[in-house]
Amino acid sequence: MQKNIMLFVAFLLSVSVFSQEDLEEVKITKKQKGIKKSYTLTANTSVITSKELLKAACCNLAESFETNPSIDVNFSDALTGTKQIKMLGLTSPYLMITEENIPSVRGASQAYGLSFTPGTWIESVQITKGAGSVINGYESISGQINTELLKPLNDIPFFLNAYGSTDSRFELNTHFNKKLSDKWATSLFVHGNARVAKNDMNNDGFLDNPLGKQINVLNRYQYYDPESGLVSFINFRYMNDKKQTGEVDFDKDRDRGTTNHWGSEINTERFDVSTKIGYVFKDMPYQSIGFQNAFNSHKQDSYYGLNQYDIKQNSFYSNLIFNSIINNTMHKFTTGLNFTYDQYQEFVNLTDVGRIDNSVGAFFEYTYDNTDNFSLILGGRVDNHNRLGFFVTPRLHMRYNPWKNGVIRFSAGRGKRSANIFAENQQLFASSRTFSILDSSGKVYGLNPEIAWNYGVSFSQKFRLFNKDADAGFDFYRTDFQNQAVVDVMQSPQQVLFYDLKGSSFANSLQVEFNYELIHNLNLRTAYKYYDIQTDYLRGTFQRPLQAKHRFLGNLEYETTMNDDKQWRFDFTYNWSGKQQLPYTASNPVEDQFPEFSPAYGVMNAQVTRVFSSVFEVYVGGENIGNYKQQKAILGANDPFGPNFDASIAYAPIFGQMYYAGLRFKIK
Repeated sequence: MQKNIMLFVAFLLSVSVFSQEDLEEVKITKKQKGIKKSYTLTANTSVITSKELLKAACCNLAESFETNPSIDVNFSDALTGTKQIKMLGLTSPYLMITEENIPSVRGASQAYGLSFTPGTWIESVQITKGAGSVINGYESISGQINTELLKPLNDIPFFLNAYGSTDSRFELNTHFNKKLSDKWATSLFVHGNARVAKNDMNNDGFLDNPLGKQINVLNRYQYYDPESGLVSFINFRYMNDKKQTGEVDFDKDRDRGTTNHWGSEINTERFDVSTKIGYVFKDMPYQSIGFQNAFNSHKQDSYYGLNQYDIKQNSFYSNLIFNSIINNTMHKFTTGLNFTYDQYQEFVNLTDVGRIDNSVGAFFEYTYDNTDNFSLILGGRVDNHNRLGFFVTPRLHMRYNPWKNGVIRFSAGRGKRSANIFAENQQLFASSRTFSILDSSGKVYGLNPEIAWNYGVSFSQKFRLFNKDADAGFDFYRTDFQNQAVVDVMQSPQQVLFYDLKGSSFANSLQVEFNYELIHNLNLRTAYKYYDIQTDYLRGTFQRPLQAKHRFLGNLEYETTMNDDKQWRFDFTYNWSGKQQLPYTASNPVEDQFPEFSPAYGVMNAQVTRVFSSVFEVYVGGENIGNYKQQKAILGANDPFGPNFDASIAYAPIFGQMYYAGLRFKIK
């Protein structure tokens, strides 16, 4: 509606302009929001725009959610600096993470895959709460995150981003773009980062962040012919990432495989090729067909002290999609076929646990939209998996607008997946725990597949308060596990047990949001989240470890009015986490114990950006400005090869405050 009004205003202005002898330029601009919410989409989806991504201190997908109320960001352990995301209180294995609707972070890449997509490559991120669509697969349980990369036909000829921080991390991103013809364009993205200095701010003798370096190159081609209706993308990508962490005095050439000093290396090499081709039928814009294909090879060689973990995954994914209508555009459908192949070469301390998975599936998704106040998406798929067998996956999303600017949504769906228990829990190798799988009758590591139902309801209302824009809303989701690969760190600090769920396991998530424009160009974003996530372990029922029951997010953003392409931007974020259930350590000596629950804490981040022109800007910022640090980051740090060593329990920042600066330069 707003777009139509703008076009009408533009038309009136153009009439006035044409009536004069000299033509004058009429420029209509609209301020882009950092997070877009729709009141007409059927699913509960929010879109993070490139403007919001610029608020992140640094530059990969895992670090892009610090200001987003739907995603929680935590450190996965006290050594690797890896950030782990959660939605509805569940970790990323229960999320489907796709890149341009092709599954990207799964299997071997679960632990570190989010850090392999540089932030400057991203055009937008779509976050969908709930079971998600059946089009991309059956694995999604708590939601879907889809990343759209910059499109070559819309990109600028050159972009450069340089970044440096006080934790000795440096990054350089360069984009090159060339229009090959009026239908073809190509982009070359080159990313490099390195952390070159050792930091031990808490003086426990261990690095707070790993040393490392990464080179990441993406070359993509886009073809678009509006006359024939053909569109295509071809992507080639290579990534090499090396990390070293452990004791400050660890020398990888001298100490690897010995008990001189504890150390770890995680070396990953990845190669991706993907293609997409689509065709829109002439004179039938509602009908199209698309074909996606992707191959990737992901190889990780790593060791954590004396634990060795190597994994190589070769995957092929193919998806054929057909869209059309039934009688009229109020009734649409999407149907297609899907094939997935995964070859895992996996070794845990030289024990071969590799396997080959493949599945063939068919899906059908019906969409009804009365073009006014009601829509639904009802989808289902059938799959035949060589280990999970034949199974059906139903999904439902509904939207109803009871009045203007208000929307109620409901969703329900089932997800099924095989847990990659070692790849998804690699942080536990950084401990003296022994790994035990208690079941043997299942077909993946002896365990049965994870099956869960997710259902939820949400409400959002946009309104005017004191003559300023505001919106508020809430959502509640529940995930019930029929079976789960339980990762039990509540039995003993010297063990991690894996077994099929022996009782019940569920996750309740409640989120309440309020957003308000306090004064012109000053926006407030707030969210409170409550999680009740319980699992029956062998020792009893506990809250999910390292998950706060209460969380609060507050964000303030202010920008001056653009004047001759010059502007100031200010951003401040406060994240508060309540106490968290910690893994059981009570049987350790007192000095190597954690309490049952962690303390609550808050973290403040801020950033200032000065835009000097449309082609050049500089930014400075700080993370964890209050300098909160986890007091004891590593248990048994003074005896890293002893029975009580554990670096996997990170509930708060380890490094403390960090400051950074960077610049962006463009050629348009």
